[in-house]
Amino acid sequence: MRTAKICLAGAAAAAMVGFLAAPASAAPTDTTDTTFEVLAGTLDIVAPATADLGSGAPGGTITGQLGTVTVTDSRGAADASWVASVTATVFQTGGGSPPETVLPEEIDYWSGPATATTGNGTFTPGQPTAADAEPLSSVTPVTAFTHGGGTGGNTASWNPTLVVNVPLDSIAGVYTGTVTHSVA
Repeated sequence: MRTAKICLAGAAAAAMVGFLAAPASAAPTDTTDTTFEVLAGTLDIVAPATADLGSGAPGGTITGQLGTVTVTDSRGAADASWVASVTATVFQTGGGSPPETVLPEEIDYWSGPATATTGNGTFTPGQPTAADAEPLSSVTPVTAFTHGGGTGGNTASWNPTLVVNVPLDSIAGVYTGTVTHSVA
């Protein structure tokens, strides 16, 4: 019986050595081809719904900021360039007679520098300083801001200043008009 136990123990030890000495086999693997799609978005511009520039006397100037204007480009383009432009209507009070009218050309636009940007490429203000201010027009758009080059998405925000050169013959009243920003 003792011989049988020793043989059994020896056989178990030999089996264990054989098990440990066996060559390792590689774990099975498999691959998955995976895809996803980046969707083309839009090119949008958002400007304040209303703005009050303040007040001033005939023959003087009224200077005020319009509020933050933001372009968001989520087109995912290889060339993410765009140009933001601005135009204005005639500003009127009362019945809109000549003394109750301020033409867009009597209002200067100054984009100033960007207040925030994201993405790559070059962001350029249309009028970086007050000395660069340009008169608005109801016909010819003024360049407010541009983005050149870059890829994918980007955003730019700025807070433009308007300088109203109040005509000397203007009568008292609240003048209303529309400033329109667009981007392409």
